[in-house]
Amino acid sequence: MTQQDVIERQDPPDPMPRLGVVGRWGVAMARHRRIVLTTWLLLVIACASAYPALHASLGSPDYSVPGSDSVSVDRLVAQHFAQFGTEQDLIVFHSTRRTADTSEYRAVIDSAIAAARATDGVAGAIGPFEGNAAAQISTDRHTAFGLVGVDGGMTERVKIAKKLQSTLAQRSDAGVEVMVTGFAPAQADLTDIETADLQRAEAIGLPVATVVLVLALGALAAAMLPIVMTAAGIGVAIGVLAGLSTFSTFDSLVLSVATMIATGTAIDYAMFIVSRFNEELTRRGIRDRRATDAIAQAVGAAMDTTGRTILASGLIVLISLCSLAVVGLPMLNGVAIGVVTAVIATLTAAFTLLPALLAVSGPAVDRGAIPARLRPAEAGSETASTGWARLAHLVMARPVLFGAVGVAVLTIAAAPAAGIRYGVDMGLGSLADRPTGQATSLVQQNFGPGLLAPIEVVATGPGGAPLNRESHTEVDEFVTELARDPRVATVLPQRAEGRLLVAVVPKVSFDSTEAGELVSDIRSRATTLEGTEFRVGGTSASFADVSERITARFPWVIFLVLTVSLAFLVVTFRSIVLAVKAILLNLLATGAALGITVAVFQHGIGESALGFRSTGFLQVYLPMLVFAVLFGLSMDYEVFLIRRMKEAWDRHQDNAAAVAEGLRRTARPITAAAAIMVAVFASFVTADVLELKQIGFALAVAITIDALVVRLVLVPAFMQLFGRWNWWLPRGWNRRANRDDAPSDLPATGT
Repeated sequence: MTQQDVIERQDPPDPMPRLGVVGRWGVAMARHRRIVLTTWLLLVIACASAYPALHASLGSPDYSVPGSDSVSVDRLVAQHFAQFGTEQDLIVFHSTRRTADTSEYRAVIDSAIAAARATDGVAGAIGPFEGNAAAQISTDRHTAFGLVGVDGGMTERVKIAKKLQSTLAQRSDAGVEVMVTGFAPAQADLTDIETADLQRAEAIGLPVATVVLVLALGALAAAMLPIVMTAAGIGVAIGVLAGLSTFSTFDSLVLSVATMIATGTAIDYAMFIVSRFNEELTRRGIRDRRATDAIAQAVGAAMDTTGRTILASGLIVLISLCSLAVVGLPMLNGVAIGVVTAVIATLTAAFTLLPALLAVSGPAVDRGAIPARLRPAEAGSETASTGWARLAHLVMARPVLFGAVGVAVLTIAAAPAAGIRYGVDMGLGSLADRPTGQATSLVQQNFGPGLLAPIEVVATGPGGAPLNRESHTEVDEFVTELARDPRVATVLPQRAEGRLLVAVVPKVSFDSTEAGELVSDIRSRATTLEGTEFRVGGTSASFADVSERITARFPWVIFLVLTVSLAFLVVTFRSIVLAVKAILLNLLATGAALGITVAVFQHGIGESALGFRSTGFLQVYLPMLVFAVLFGLSMDYEVFLIRRMKEAWDRHQDNAAAVAEGLRRTARPITAAAAIMVAVFASFVTADVLELKQIGFALAVAITIDALVVRLVLVPAFMQLFGRWNWWLPRGWNRRANRDDAPSDLPATGT
């Protein structure tokens, strides 16, 4: 058989298959379209109206690690040092004209400190003249700070910080500004900034995705259906998350990541179904919107084929994301719950709302058609897609060369990941235009960056008991030794109930890698003292505990995702070789994406073009999150491509022809789907908060690599190398698979 024979082969018309369960469900949704549409309209209105409540309930990322030293310190401080509060923030006073010695300046200080003490949730406040004036007033006397203790969990502290910001801003007078800074106040502002980042990203990504949809589906009316379905699904997800927020706390990162991923997947899923429905209309010759029964059958056929594959793909995404729960971090649990909720909501919309919309649209789905030369090929036409078949044969003619080059390119791209450094960047740089950011800058310039969130060391007897007389001497020596550390600016010891709390102020920012290293050193020194229990807490310690937990459990996440995915793919592909190959190629693509992300955000390549300053590390949870998300998303394309190849293999048992046909009939929609994903993810590169920028960049690069290198080059190369082994399955498994055989889940010429 020549290459041209394969390209020009015309498959016989497919008979109308008997619909399975998913197909019959689609027909039911189409026939009851009015009820479905009315229900969704009421549901979206009710759920979308909950957005203000959800936004108001957003807390900050919970960096606590259950059972860690940092959590124990929070408990001990709240129990024995209640006068200092669970968290200590700063009230910053600044004037360009007056000094702290003037009566006007002191009047503002007194008024602000009194207002802070009267605020609910504030444990206490100490002004610069009540505490250590030499340490709390700058050398030029124009800047001063007061300490304010805040009680409660992280969400409560953020709410208290917002009240303090609002209350104390009104105390600015006589040219003296009053501002609040610290961990909770910064988180309060970052929530607003991340919300603005999300809205800006949507304003950029959705129009680009719409243009791609029009080109992929060939008509404006068809392109609007995925947009409507996606908006409805996310609206319902917001309502569900608002309900869940009464039991759990979500932060702005959860909302941003959930919206990002759900938007990309929902538009992709809807595009595939709409494309398949349009082909069914053409194949059945339906041109009259009044042919409601025929249209319903076309909807059922689309759901019974593409819909079933989408269901399988969605399950893989959910499996990958649920693996984050293995880590046992509230922060990642929140992300997993948020994204899983959003994906389930959009999948529900795809299987209920979209069939109803298709039934209402019927042949009108082609309204607003673009010029014929830009439209996708009609069902049964080969002229528009032979280029993809030629590409497949070009690669399969030299599989070793293309496979080696592709693997080499991805390996080189992945190389920087070997030197990856982890950390947690709070995003303080994005606060420059806000009072919190201005206060932070004043503190850093006049008192040192470590003052914003000191390391907390609590010394007690065994089991949290008071210190005995001998231990006091050892503890004092330990504190003196800490004060001599060149990385420490000062230590502030406080005694209460026979226990000691030491605020260790480093010379570096609390979210720097150097602060994390200092935490590790303090902990290692403390273990050498007998009869005394030292626990190290504070924000820097929490970040260090998070890093340690993620590093320790990341291999378990990888193992779980790979094991479950392998079993799922063996069943889906009915091939062991294809399942293993898919997993290995996905790992390679993920490594390449992380390597490029490390080169950009850790080493700073291109930082000026992307508008950020490198911190010298990646967010500690980024590799794990990208792995879980990418593994699920890229498997979508793998399922669509391989199942189409499998359909061709079952017909004529020719491996080369099956690979060429699968690529020819799925390359265009997969490329379009990837372009949509990239548009949605890349729009988050415009974010001011660095963690959103990193996530959006990493996912956009990963999807690009997956669509262009893995699907178009490596898959056909390795399919050719393995030949008939691609389709091998143990005999007993194969008999069982044959009994469970189902209709093809990819249409003849699109998805």
